[in-house]
Amino acid sequence: MASLSFWNGERAVVLLFISAILFSTPFFLFSQALALSLLTIAALFLDIRLDNSNFSVPFKTRPGASSGILLGAVTLPAVLISRLIQLSRAFSSHEIGIEELGYLKVQYWASYASCLGVLFFIFLLMRCSPDNSCSNSSCSPQDLKFSSSCMVSCAALCCVSFGIISYCGSQTVLLLLWVLFHGLAAVKLIQHLLNTFPSCASIGIGIVERFCQDLYAMPATSDYKCPKYSFVVEISSLSPNLLLPLGDTIISLFLGEALLATSGLVLYFGDMLGCTIAKIDGNWIPLDLQYGVKRSEISTIIQGVVLGLLLFPILFKFGLQLWEYIASSGHSEARPCNEIGLALFFYSSLASILIVIIPSWMQFVLDFHMHPLFWIIRFVLSEPLKRLSLCIYWVGVIYASVLRFYNISKNSKVERILLRKYYHLMAVLMFLPALISQPKFLDLAFGAALAVFLALEIIRVWRIWPLGQLVHQFMNAFTDHRDSNLLIVSHFSLLLGCAFPIWMSSGYNDRPLAPFAGILSLGIGDTMASMVGHKYGVLRWSKTGKKTIEGTAAGITSVLVACSFLLPLLASTGHIFTQHWVSLLLAVTASGLLEAYTAQLDNAFIPLIFYSLLCL
Repeated sequence: MASLSFWNGERAVVLLFISAILFSTPFFLFSQALALSLLTIAALFLDIRLDNSNFSVPFKTRPGASSGILLGAVTLPAVLISRLIQLSRAFSSHEIGIEELGYLKVQYWASYASCLGVLFFIFLLMRCSPDNSCSNSSCSPQDLKFSSSCMVSCAALCCVSFGIISYCGSQTVLLLLWVLFHGLAAVKLIQHLLNTFPSCASIGIGIVERFCQDLYAMPATSDYKCPKYSFVVEISSLSPNLLLPLGDTIISLFLGEALLATSGLVLYFGDMLGCTIAKIDGNWIPLDLQYGVKRSEISTIIQGVVLGLLLFPILFKFGLQLWEYIASSGHSEARPCNEIGLALFFYSSLASILIVIIPSWMQFVLDFHMHPLFWIIRFVLSEPLKRLSLCIYWVGVIYASVLRFYNISKNSKVERILLRKYYHLMAVLMFLPALISQPKFLDLAFGAALAVFLALEIIRVWRIWPLGQLVHQFMNAFTDHRDSNLLIVSHFSLLLGCAFPIWMSSGYNDRPLAPFAGILSLGIGDTMASMVGHKYGVLRWSKTGKKTIEGTAAGITSVLVACSFLLPLLASTGHIFTQHWVSLLLAVTASGLLEAYTAQLDNAFIPLIFYSLLCL
């Protein structure tokens, strides 16, 4: 029974994934590979320990599902070390400089420190748990001691690695402080969320609930309605499996998703902070990190807009406090006008952030010679026929698909999971032609789409007139068990799952299928697995799960068939690429099995795993 508990499907696939990366790592990346192996061992023991215990900690998952600590802890460092392996081939052939390789190494250690810091936090919670006992004989206090030893070794290895590669003692100190900053920021972020919302099902939901709680000074232990915004926050009492009922859905917190989101946000914000400090005074930033300032205009625009929209709710909160004070002093008959006035205040604040504040930061960091908005217009019009035609094609596909699928969702008995897969197919129709013909324009389009999604979600959550209620009604037609009445994340995960491999492949890329990892795995593999499994599936992978062997086989086969057509098409464009079929078969199989076994958000993890293996 202990062996069965240890070798669940998700852990076996993750260990296969990590083994493939370690086997492909060159010797000069030995310290990074050794650190990743130690992190994997520590996360594995914590994952097993948590799933086979009765700890009173604030992140129990639904029965029968793994906590996902192992998958969440190793995914982002594994993606970065795979990219390092790819860039090492370019460095050997003198196609890139040492600065680009050094910058990515620092990013790897920063993400590594974030995941390691969260593991330390989980370890301390488990040690301090009042019910520090196990329900399985395979778990023992020695497991936690061994796991803690691995984490201490990871930290020591990081210090030794910096001491060897740094140019002088001051650079070693700066690098260690920078990495330590990421680790502490990640711990602070996840600690704040888990401590504030012990029964909360989702990190995103927790942020919204915290906003409403702070804004109206209402307790987090009862149901309450935010005035003037017409949405109810339903907070359940602490239950044994920590499930939070929200309307008609039940969501449970998966620690793997929290690990990935926390480390990713900290790394993204840290990169923006590093670029800003480097422009102010480069002496306070490690030399390897200063290369990050030399980025493209498109990546700077995307980073600025996305981070501006993520920070906008915090700034808008203070404006809402002032608005609430003014509205409370008026008469109840004036509320319709107040609603319109609040909407005007919201849209004007959003416009000032996107048109004035964020572009000012972009111009400071990258020395734009014009307003970034004018740069975007000039970039689009530099090839007007191709890019404007592509925009018209996208608008037509979106209009026809959304109208058709929305009518089906209202008037048909088609299961929602299958209806959602139609959007995966729509992503293939939209993104595949653009990635082949206009990859740089697609980079910018992904950033614009993400910005629109963030803005619409903010409008939907706060019910900003006149779009808030309309967007809410439309989005509710496509929600699933991962969404709630407060925060809908499925469309974000699909968009980011397709976009991340493309963004990561910018610059040097000798693996033709790597940018297509999200489109192939989600748009084709995941869709075919769901449709075939739902209609023809008989043999299930587990007694408690719904995934079938037939569906997984269909997903893997469909991706391989798509790759066999895509590779000759890419070769006809005149680019010389190399793609080994053995690594391709391993990547497709591992991502297909992960889709079958994991209970985490597959739209987030599968493209990253697939991309990492394609880069080898």
